[in-house]
Amino acid sequence: MSEIRILSAKDVTTCLTMDEVIGAVRETYRQKAEGAAEAWPMVYHAFEPGVADMDIKSGVLGAPGVFGHKTVAWFSDNPRRGLPDLYGIIVVLSSETGEPMGVVDGSAITGLRTGAAGGLGAKVLANPTSESLLMVGAGHQAPYQIAATLSLLDGIKVVRVANPHNPDRARDLASHLPRKLADQFHREFPGVRFEAADDLAKAVDASDIVITATMATSPLIDASWVRRGTHFSCMGADMPGKQEIDPAIIAGARLFTDDTANCAGNGEIELGLAQGVFGPDQVAGELGEVLAGKVEGRIDPDDITVFDSAGTALLDIACAKIALDRAAELGLGTVATL
Repeated sequence: MSEIRILSAKDVTTCLTMDEVIGAVRETYRQKAEGAAEAWPMVYHAFEPGVADMDIKSGVLGAPGVFGHKTVAWFSDNPRRGLPDLYGIIVVLSSETGEPMGVVDGSAITGLRTGAAGGLGAKVLANPTSESLLMVGAGHQAPYQIAATLSLLDGIKVVRVANPHNPDRARDLASHLPRKLADQFHREFPGVRFEAADDLAKAVDASDIVITATMATSPLIDASWVRRGTHFSCMGADMPGKQEIDPAIIAGARLFTDDTANCAGNGEIELGLAQGVFGPDQVAGELGEVLAGKVEGRIDPDDITVFDSAGTALLDIACAKIALDRAAELGLGTVATL
């Protein structure tokens, strides 16, 4: 018999801090670049296209010696049943024995690790003198992206929030961000100004760093709006057909991915590749390769840099293992015997 620990979303937020997750994301990307971690092919099934589907992303981490998977199910009719439309669970197992170690709610970890990835992309690739951040998208993911980026780049003086399809939502988020960051992440940024951006083109032109986290299926940002030296972390495209920025931006940029094969089929670069706007050789490398010193990141202050993150379960597994270890120390979660 073996014991497994089951953690709720509340348990996860108690066990993990953004700084810990940033560290785990950095280390996981580096391990992948050095061959110590491997992401496996995604399994996807549509029960009813556009209405209900599921995907399974999985992989193995040499340190701390675990493998696992994240299973996400989306059923759009669930709100009418009084249920969430999205469910996600992460299963962690020992890569030495195959023993199940825990089952962790996926929602909180997905938010944290995605925010950490976007912020780390900015930290590694943006100009070190960057002072302005534009967050395109004002949904669930936006505070995670902003918290991680502000934690990593202490020179940011202004954060703008834009939601092209719902400007009121951007205004509401911008007005509540200081309190939300303090309550959710226990961080305060007194030297930062938060404001809504009603004119997206002007906001892009005025920003050193642009992070996108939307559900867009056509470009929100035109290449003509972008000035030299801008960095983009594109976090929203994680399934075929999603796209947030003009492919012409990528064609003129130093481009990096979290996992090139996955991004080519599911990420921001998918449609640009399919349309022939740029070729596979446009990818300068993966972010982990930059962290491992294998590939050079930004070369010139005038470079436009793009980080395409379609997401990898390696991050979920790494963060879930940290949460499980911390929960065991604190006596959190529910322990079941198999």
